[in-house]
Amino acid sequence: MRRLCGTPKAFGAEHAEFALEMAIDLTPSAAPSTIEATYKSRELEGWIDIHFYRKIGFSLATFFEKLRMTPTAVSFLGCIVGVVAGHLYYYRDLSANIAGMVLHVGANTLDNADGQLARLTNRKSRTGRIIDSLADHLIWVSIYVHLALRCLAEGASPAVAFLALAAGLSHALQGAAADYYRNGYLYFAKKRSRADLDSSSILREEYRRHSWRREPWHKFLLALYLNFTWQQEMLSPGVERLRQAIGRDFPGEIPIWLQTRYRDSAQPMLKWWRLLMTNTRMLLLFLLLLIGRPVWYFWLELSAFNVLLVYLILWQERLSRSLIELATARREPA
Repeated sequence: MRRLCGTPKAFGAEHAEFALEMAIDLTPSAAPSTIEATYKSRELEGWIDIHFYRKIGFSLATFFEKLRMTPTAVSFLGCIVGVVAGHLYYYRDLSANIAGMVLHVGANTLDNADGQLARLTNRKSRTGRIIDSLADHLIWVSIYVHLALRCLAEGASPAVAFLALAAGLSHALQGAAADYYRNGYLYFAKKRSRADLDSSSILREEYRRHSWRREPWHKFLLALYLNFTWQQEMLSPGVERLRQAIGRDFPGEIPIWLQTRYRDSAQPMLKWWRLLMTNTRMLLLFLLLLIGRPVWYFWLELSAFNVLLVYLILWQERLSRSLIELATARREPA
């Protein structure tokens, strides 16, 4: 049989709008001054985020603010760093792999900094969120492609390409679900705006109103976001049904008792959803690179992470059904 991977060697218009987003921002803004003000929500932050990434990200965000850089520019910078990190994982040289790990941590720090900069300068936007997500996807595409090429260069079976593809698709679905539930938590438990939990039906109508000829960049981003949102709703239809039920039964705002019930019920799940986020993947990938078994990462994606995903989706769907029943039972009389 052919081996999948060997051990490492030893040490040895719209275009103008986009241009403006990428360029230096000359618009002054009133901004929150504390690091916690740049969190999405403290409950959603992991230990590594709070004690490492958010601290460094905040310092970078304040630095980028002084340079008048936009969050979009920071996202693209992080994307470039992350793609280069993925390339360095191709080599069977441990020093190159460690350099890739350092760059990967840097890319993830910039990924934190762009959102913190957006909140620091009150420049949050859907376009920024889409570009941030696109940058993150491109980084991981680079990682999966280079790991697969590494295995092939070492004499692995061509089947490793299909293994990498399946693992990458699993990764995308897991990340989409985790992001969806985190945004759902912000919407249902923290009284955030509807922008935190978009609906594919509304996005589809907006998509149809835009023209490829007049607004190609905006329509392209909207197409990506529409597809991403649709995938999220397909993975967990209960969240969208809960949003619709609350909008129908409580059109003013989500009642305090319902926010509290959702928060108390969903908080135990947050620590498990964090396992499907970037930090866990990076730690596992680094460990497997250090011991020279990067192909095991693909198997972990397909096995353990997918099992966890199914378990959490079923848990969340039960929560959504119970809250829909509760909201219907306690509907305010007309």
